Amino acid sequence: MKKFRTVFIFMLVVFFNTLNAQNTRIDNRNSIGWYNYFGTLKIAEKWGFHTEYQFRRNELVTEWQQSLLRVGVNYQANKNVQFRLGYAWIETFPYGDIPINGMGKDFTEHRIFQMVTLTDKVSIIDLSHRFILEQRWVGTYSDSNLRVEDNYLFLNRLRYMFRLQIPLKGIEIKDNTPYLAIYDEVFIGFGENVNENVFDQNRIGILLGYQFNSKLKVEAGFLNQIVQLGREVDSRNVFQYNNGFILNAIFNVDLSKKSKTIN
Repeated sequence: MKKFRTVFIFMLVVFFNTLNAQNTRIDNRNSIGWYNYFGTLKIAEKWGFHTEYQFRRNELVTEWQQSLLRVGVNYQANKNVQFRLGYAWIETFPYGDIPINGMGKDFTEHRIFQMVTLTDKVSIIDLSHRFILEQRWVGTYSDSNLRVEDNYLFLNRLRYMFRLQIPLKGIEIKDNTPYLAIYDEVFIGFGENVNENVFDQNRIGILLGYQFNSKLKVEAGFLNQIVQLGREVDSRNVFQYNNGFILNAIFNVDLSKKSKTIN
């Protein structure tokens, strides 16, 4: 646990030092709404599939922000350690006053990722530490007249998320249990194509959840997203401050027990 706390504190220091250094930055604010599906299909004692779709909107619901599809293969090393290898397809749209793409165009990103999640429990609090390493191919345009991207820029990114969950009834989260969840995730870019600096973005979420049973949980609450654009405007760094609503539907299906019964 001490090692995880050290990593978490270090990344927070990088995040806040980066923000404090941006004295001439441009701030852009948006109202967002994220509506997400997460599904896990367990097919064996240690193996499973992950599916996910995130319907991300600007102005809460009226405009596109992003469309994100993610799939992966899970390996449960033990009850506290899970590995995942996966692929993601993302379409980012020209939302807000200062679009991420300098030509004001939408762009596609293809992503391969490796993830490890470590879980722990302290008293009635469930803790998790999630580390993701991403290899990203981000679509770019060489000419504003082009309708589709003609090049893909390769980028590396490291993500760390710390999350805690507290039951609001009883001493553990089980069937028919409401709970509170709080998380913070920081994104750090690295490698030769990293743009303005290593800080990419940070997300903070505060959610109220309800576990109906082992197959279904629903969460809703507040999301704060801070994004640093990978380009300058008038020789100034640009930061997006995106605040809004997040809704998660989480499904878990266990086919491994059925397989054992059949065998």
